[in-house]
Amino acid sequence: MTSSAPTRNQRLTDSVLWILVVAYAVGSRIIPGFITPLLFPFALVHGGRRYGWKTIAVFMVVTAIVSNILENSSILTGFPFGRYYYTDSLGPKMALVPFFISLSYISFGYLAWVFSTLLVSEVRKGSALLVSVTVPLVASFVMVAWDFCLDPIASTINHAWIWKDGGGYFGVPFSNYLGWSFTVYIFFQLFALYQRKRGAEDLSRALPATHYLQAIILYLWTGVGFVLGYLFMSPSTYVTDAAGHSWTTGDIFESMAISAIYTMIFISILALAILYRDQLTQKRA
Repeated sequence: MTSSAPTRNQRLTDSVLWILVVAYAVGSRIIPGFITPLLFPFALVHGGRRYGWKTIAVFMVVTAIVSNILENSSILTGFPFGRYYYTDSLGPKMALVPFFISLSYISFGYLAWVFSTLLVSEVRKGSALLVSVTVPLVASFVMVAWDFCLDPIASTINHAWIWKDGGGYFGVPFSNYLGWSFTVYIFFQLFALYQRKRGAEDLSRALPATHYLQAIILYLWTGVGFVLGYLFMSPSTYVTDAAGHSWTTGDIFESMAISAIYTMIFISILALAILYRDQLTQKRA
């Protein structure tokens, strides 16, 4: 992070990013399914400024390839997520996986990566091996926290995908979260190794505190969205998973709100505290 005066292009980029942040905050409440189309351009522009276009392209390609291969593998064999399939509600597919899912991995994966670099350290050329492993590991937890709050709503209530054998977590199996941890860690780790080998030695180029604040707001607001979803939910009804187990939508929305407070919102508060601390340290230096 630095306080050096931004150039005209950097000010323009920041303006575009703030517009996307506001659009996400408003649009995600009006059209919940519209969040990923807004987050993807944010990740592209934000990552382009942070790493350069080539490096953010590497992140996106690696993320898309790894996630698509393992998602298709799980649909066909049950590894690593469990037995499930996507319905047609998410639109066109690449093989058996909607394009929408690949965009989601890229968009939220990028937010999780930015969080982890703030919480741990940036991975740059020649970084210590411990840093190059810890950052992907922490990023995977930040990423899975989102799906921990999302999956029961998206699958059991909205039927965007169907778990063939149901699961104890409101119709979602334990294997799903192990599969998520495995999948996202792989593409985070591959990107970390790329950065350690080919990344820049100094990534502090004109990145003000607002650069991190933008990512924190998006992740925080996503968590708040689960709380608002519970507070303003429709009357509770019964839903049945593929295994024949019945759940109430009210219980699911309430549980996801609680989960969001103590995962996504907590992580965001921690990131804000670290950002504030780093700013104070920088001013005193």
